[in-house]
Amino acid sequence: MISILTIREEMTDYLRTHRLTITQFSKISGINSGTLSRILSGSKPISMEQLERITFAMGLEESHFFSSYIDECFSFSAPNWRRLRPFLLRCAELNRLDCIEQVVDNLLDNLAYAPSLFEVAEELFEQKKYEAAALLYKGVSASEKYQHSERLALCQYRLFVTTLGGDLDANLEAAILFEAYVDRLDELDQLEALRRLAHVFGAAHKWKKVEQLARKLHKIATIQYKYEVNSGAGNQGERRPKKPVYYYIFYALLTLSVVCEECGQYEQAMHYAALYADSSWVREDTEESKQIIRQFQEWAVANTYIYRLLAGDMKMLTEYVNYLNCHEEEVFTGLCSIVQAANLYGHNIDDILERFSSFVPYSIHQSEFGGYSKPIIMDQTAQFLSDLAAYQLHNNRHEGISLILQGLDLSIKINSEKNIIRCMALFEKYRGISEDKEKEKFKSLVNEVERLNEEKNNFFVSSI
Repeated sequence: MISILTIREEMTDYLRTHRLTITQFSKISGINSGTLSRILSGSKPISMEQLERITFAMGLEESHFFSSYIDECFSFSAPNWRRLRPFLLRCAELNRLDCIEQVVDNLLDNLAYAPSLFEVAEELFEQKKYEAAALLYKGVSASEKYQHSERLALCQYRLFVTTLGGDLDANLEAAILFEAYVDRLDELDQLEALRRLAHVFGAAHKWKKVEQLARKLHKIATIQYKYEVNSGAGNQGERRPKKPVYYYIFYALLTLSVVCEECGQYEQAMHYAALYADSSWVREDTEESKQIIRQFQEWAVANTYIYRLLAGDMKMLTEYVNYLNCHEEEVFTGLCSIVQAANLYGHNIDDILERFSSFVPYSIHQSEFGGYSKPIIMDQTAQFLSDLAAYQLHNNRHEGISLILQGLDLSIKINSEKNIIRCMALFEKYRGISEDKEKEKFKSLVNEVERLNEEKNNFFVSSI
């Protein structure tokens, strides 16, 4: 009862110190004097609105009484959602995550509150208050961990989305944890969830897993689209996925083409590119559908150039460069592939690098649907820097050492194990031509890699 009395004691002290009567404070706060009297006597609980009025009237910081108010909500009487809901929303607005966590802990044992907590979490998620929403999702997940419900799966999905950031290793861990729940989602939610999972596993270069997810996405999207076409669903206000269902069919094919590219299967990659360039089966004829179709067709053209190039067709390099000159949004991706091909086939591309020097080290690829996610851009950039370093060093240019160090530094920042290993191996290969200051920089970066590995190992041991 100490915290409950604290609110009332502070009010009483304030009135005594400022020599105010309840009637006078009633006029200042806008709360009925009778109500104030009952609050002070302890015969009436304080609502959130009343707490805000009292706090403002006393000239205190807005969240001054929040910790005490939690006891007010749980000790004065049985938990009342009409008081808890506005309190949680206000805590989120003021970033009082500690108070949200306290409320969730108090409600955790009562499954009856799970639906209400979930609704507030969804509201906060829509408002992009991800940290606050995550605390609620975790609480609902903990209370429903044995229920195998769709709501539990949605909580895990939201937690997966809010966890994604610039650390590729952390993103991969989040994806692995969430993958077990994806099948419990509604099929419409599965579409976007599978797309996001494929993105994360792709950034981690787990291409077998990406292929599995892409085939699953294609299957579910195809079934769902046939259902829409045959039943007329989607045109009568029914719930729809984040993007039109046919988009996910195209996207699955695009992803499969990328998998083939990464595995060196360029003919098969071109086959998939031809499939997502074909829109003859799409029934919709809207501005949105035309925009989506146009974007995938543009990607098919650009990617087909890349696949031909990587397959060794260097004769079309001039044609591809002219294409890039007219499509600036494709230049960085194109340069990545051109440098790879040059390393594979010993081709000189100095004139091309000079022509597009303003796009080095990278330019964010944008489309009508937005840019690539930041981790993928950074991973692609780290790989590009190491490829370009290899090209320059192969041509006896010392600037390649600097590019290796830049690539290693970026790879460490995003925790990209594949690129870290590649940059370290490349530096050791050319250590003989590096300068003392470059060796010192490399040593410093290696120390950072060791520190990250120690942290990872300690986390693993503490988790067992």
